[in-house]
Parts: sequence; C-alpha cells; structure tokens
Amino acid sequence: MSANAEKPLPFLFQFTAGAIAGVSEILCMYPLDVAKTRLMLQVGKGGSDQYKSIFDVFSRIIKEEGASRLYRGILPPIMVEAPKRAIKFASNDTYGPMFQKLFNSDKITQPIAIMTGVSAGITEAVIVATPELVKIRLQAKENAGKYLGTMDCVRKIYAEEGIRAFANGLEATVWRHALWNGGYFGSIFAIRGMLPKAQTKKGELAVNFAAGAIGGIIGTSLNTPSDVVKTRIQNHNPANGPPKYTTFLAGARTIAREEGLRALYKGYVPKVLRLGPGGGILLVVYEYVTTYMRNHWM
Repeated sequence: MSANAEKPLPFLFQFTAGAIAGVSEILCMYPLDVAKTRLMLQVGKGGSDQYKSIFDVFSRIIKEEGASRLYRGILPPIMVEAPKRAIKFASNDTYGPMFQKLFNSDKITQPIAIMTGVSAGITEAVIVATPELVKIRLQAKENAGKYLGTMDCVRKIYAEEGIRAFANGLEATVWRHALWNGGYFGSIFAIRGMLPKAQTKKGELAVNFAAGAIGGIIGTSLNTPSDVVKTRIQNHNPANGPPKYTTFLAGARTIAREEGLRALYKGYVPKVLRLGPGGGILLVVYEYVTTYMRNHWM
C-alpha cells in the first residue's frame, strides 16, 4: 500500500465522499423507508385495516394514495443525508485514530472499531433527530392531508407543539444510531478479515459490498427496537393526549408487554432490505470516491 493511500483524507474530502455515498443510497432505497415507518407505527397485534406485509404496504399505498406517496417526506432526509452520512464516515475516520492513541494501539482492533462506530453514531444522531421527526410526520398514514409539504410540517409542529417538540425522540435516536454504527463498523472490520483478500479492483469492490451488506444487516438487527420506539415517540401529537412512549428502554418495555417482543421488530423486513444492501452501496460508493480522491487530488 502506498504512503499516499495510508494518509488520512482531509475532513472536506471525507465529508464530500460520505455525502455522495449517502445520497446515492437514499435515492435507491427510500420507498423501503416509507414502508418501514408505516409498519412501525401500527399499534396492536393485527386488524383488518393494518398492513400485512411489505408487499401489502406498497400495493395499498399505490392503490389508495398514488405511487408518489412512496417518496413522501423525502426532502428532509435528502437535506440531512449528505451531512449525516458525511459525519458518519468522517467521524469514524476521526474517532478511530483518537481511540488508537488513547489505547496505545498501532492499528484498529475490533473493540476500537466498535467504540469508534458508537461514537460516530452518537455524533450523527444529534444532527438527524429533528429532520427524522419531520420525515416521520410526513410519512405517517394518519397525517395524510395534514401537511402540505416539509416547510408546512415544520411550521405546524412549531405552532401547535412549540420548539421543544423538535427534540422529541432524541434519546431514542441516539440509541438507534449508536447501536447501528457500532454493529456496522464493528462487524465490517471482522468480516473483511474473514473474507478472501481481493486480487483485483473488482474483487475489492465485491468484498466491500459483501462486508457492508452483512454489516448493515447486523446493525439493523441490533437497532430495530430503538427505531420502533423512536418512530412512535416522534409521531405523537400532544393533541391526542399524553405520550405513551417517552424513552427507548421504557418504551420498549411497554411495547413488549402490550404487543409482544415481536412488535419490537415491526418494519424489520423493509428496514433490513434497505440497510443491508444499502450498507453495501454506502461502503462501495464511499470507497470508490475516496480512492478517486487519493489518486487524483492528493
């Protein structure tokens, strides 16, 4: 490996590469996010009006609301996706050397990879919590017709609920991102080590995609319960009474007690279908862009 390849990229390069990777992923996978939200917001163990599967979500949305609803609420995540993904990778690249220095390690180890991912996730969560809330409000079926668009949603939340409403679900969002990033970056470190070493550039991309996809599935399996709770917290309107869920752990206990443990994995299928392959897309695009930057701009 050349010295140039080993040298950390400047923050601006990391930010840009992460942004390109994130926007690429969201444009490909967003309808699955809408399906995930609809399933997570279903309270109870079943009903004639509830969605039965991811295919039922897609078919009913298209039939009852129109195909464009599969991209309802895309503006907030598009606006925040660039800094979110950029912060994810840039923070990961920043925290890694910091933990290496702290533990006097000359290389990234599995524990350091996990701590780095968790730290990057917490940083990311603080940035995305409010746009996530706006996105959830726009995606929710019961809010159809209430909000004309992103800015109308922001104005109405502020007018009806006050500025503090935009911080609803922050604690659960921190759990969601810390668990996903810790699982994702921790596992791809191990997976890359287990896979055969690539001999060609195409082989390297295949290894990165496989590691990223498996890492995405592991991260999704770890953080889905916190995502379910976060989604329900952020969709609550005070006009409907006091909130049923306030924090991740308390909310998870309530859901498990009233709906069963499986309810903590509502929306898992579209979520894993998005974040499994999506994790692969993220890693491949990020690696491709950063390699291009090293070869042409450094």
